[in-house]
Amino acid sequence: MNLKKLQRKLKVIDTNIEASFKDSCLLLTGEVDNYTKVFKAGKLATKVKSLGVLNDIKVKGNTPKIRLPEIQDEALEGKEVDVLVIGGGISGTSILRELSKYNLKALLVEKDSDLASGQSSRNGGVVHTGLSYPKGSLRLKYCVEGNKMYKAMCEDLHVPFYNTGQVTFARRPLEMLALRIAAKGGKKKGIDKLKILNREELLKYEPSVPEWSIGGLYMGTGGITCPHTLTIALAENAVENGAEVSLDTAVIDMTVKDHNIVEVLTNRGRIYPKVVINAAGVYADKIAELAFDRTFTIHPRSGTYLVTDKKIGHIVNGSMGKTPFTLAPSTIAKLPKKHFAVLKATIKNLKSPSKGIGLIKTVDDNVLIGPNAKEVIDREDYATERLVADTIFEVQQEVQPSLKKSDIIAYFTGVRAATYEEEFVVRQGIKTKNIFEVAGIQSPGLTAAPAIAVDAAKWTVSFLEEQGFKVEENKTFNPKRKYQPILKHLSLEERDKLIKENKDYGEIVCRCEEISKGEIIASLNSPIPVYTVDAIKKRVRPGMGRCQGTFCLSHVMKIIANNSDNKISDAIHKTL
Repeated sequence: MNLKKLQRKLKVIDTNIEASFKDSCLLLTGEVDNYTKVFKAGKLATKVKSLGVLNDIKVKGNTPKIRLPEIQDEALEGKEVDVLVIGGGISGTSILRELSKYNLKALLVEKDSDLASGQSSRNGGVVHTGLSYPKGSLRLKYCVEGNKMYKAMCEDLHVPFYNTGQVTFARRPLEMLALRIAAKGGKKKGIDKLKILNREELLKYEPSVPEWSIGGLYMGTGGITCPHTLTIALAENAVENGAEVSLDTAVIDMTVKDHNIVEVLTNRGRIYPKVVINAAGVYADKIAELAFDRTFTIHPRSGTYLVTDKKIGHIVNGSMGKTPFTLAPSTIAKLPKKHFAVLKATIKNLKSPSKGIGLIKTVDDNVLIGPNAKEVIDREDYATERLVADTIFEVQQEVQPSLKKSDIIAYFTGVRAATYEEEFVVRQGIKTKNIFEVAGIQSPGLTAAPAIAVDAAKWTVSFLEEQGFKVEENKTFNPKRKYQPILKHLSLEERDKLIKENKDYGEIVCRCEEISKGEIIASLNSPIPVYTVDAIKKRVRPGMGRCQGTFCLSHVMKIIANNSDNKISDAIHKTL
C-alpha cells in the first residue's frame, strides 16, 4: 500500500486523520472522538512500508497523563554514571544485572515506588516456547534464546522455575492437523520438545484433560516462574554486585546535543550518563521521543487474570488452553470449503499476537485464568471489570468444567506494551547515538528478557569502548543472590534450627501463606529496601492467600512501622 491509498482508507475511519512521512516513519495526526479509531488507524498504517508508525492522533477530551511520584528532591542532582537504565521491569532489571558483570557505574531509575509495578508483575509468569511468533522476528529470536537461560538463572537467584511444559488441546481432527503443521513449523524455528499426543498420552503431562479433547500439542520447553519475584531478584543481585537503583524517580526531560544525550532531568535531580538504555515499558515511546529517537508507538493492551484458591491447584500441572478457533460447529457446516476454512483459521489464530485465554499453574500452587486482550487508551489502566471477569471464567469452564466461581479469590489486570508492528524494538539509537531502545516488550517479554539483556549489555560495552572508555570485567561478580529462607519450604528440622537462631521466624503473621515475621523483616533489610505493604506482598506473599490480607494486613503494617522510619499511615497511603 502507498501513502495515497492509505490516506483514502484513513478517511473512511475518520476524515480528520492525516498521514505523512517524517524521517522515514509514517506519522498519523488529527483528532477523533474515540480510541478505537486511533487503534484502527495505527494498525492500518503498518501496511505502508516505513521505519515505524508514529501514531499521534488525539482523542477529544481524553488525554491520560503519566502518574508521577509525589517526591521532589535533589538526591540525584549532578550524578554522573556510565549507564542509566530507565525502567524497573523485567527488561530493565535483567539489563542492570548483566551490566553489573562489568566495572561500570550503572544506575536504574523507576518512576514507581517499587520494581515490577507494571506488566512485569501483572502477567501469567509463563516461560514461553516461542511457537506463536513469526520466523525471523525478534520476538522469536529472544524468546528461544531466553528460554534456554531460565533454569540456570533462576537457580542462581533462588527464584522458583518449573519446566512443566505447555499444552494446547484440540477437539476435532482438523485442529489436530493444524497443530501438526504448527509443530512442524516450530521445529524449523529451533523449538525443541514439541509432541503431538492423543488424549491418553496427554494425561501423562496434565491430570485433567477435558473430555471433549481428542489430543493436542505438548510443548516441553515451556515453564512457569514468579514474574515479580524474578524482577526483584535480578535487581537485588545487580545491587549486590555494585549497581544502583533509585525508586520514585521519573525521567521528565532530556538534553540532546550533537546526537548524544548529555543530561537527563528527573524529579530527583539531573543525571549525566554516557549511555542511556530505554526499558520504560508502556512509556518507552515517550522516553524515545525525549531522546529524539522515536520510531515506534506503544498502544496499551490490557488483560485481566482471575486467581484461584490453592485447593484446586491440582487441576493444572503447567499451562493449558484450547486450540484458539472460535467458529461454532453449525457455522463450520455451512462453509463451502469447511475443512480448509477450519484449518486456515486455526493456524491463523495460533499465530495471533494475543494467545488467548488459558489456565496457568503458578509456582505458589494457585491457578491463573486468563488473560483477555483489550486495547485501552490509558497506559496504566489496571481496572478489573466484572463483566470481563465473568466472560473469562465462562470461556475457561469449557476447558475445566470443575471450576467454580467460589474458587476465585482475586483478580488483577495488566497492560502490555505493544507496538503497532507487534514486534520488539531492540536496537541502538538511530537518530541519537548513545541510547539503546528496549521497547515493545510485550509477551514473551518475561521469557526474552535475559537474552535481550545480554545483547543490550554487549552493545553498551562496545559503544563505550568505541568512545575511548576502557571497560573491564567485574572480577568479583557473583551470580548467586543472597539466599533468604522461605519457612514453608523448609523441613521441620530446618524450621526448628532457623527459629532457634531467630525467634521471629517462629511467629506466623500470614496463616494462609505461612509467612513469618522473620521473613517480612528480612525483606525490609534486603539490598533494595521498600517499606510498603504491596512491596512486602511481592517479596514474601502475606495477604495473597484465601483471606486476601483480612487477618494479616494490620500486622504487616506494624512490622513495617517498627522496622523503618515509616508510620503505619505511610504504609496505608502507599498501599491504597
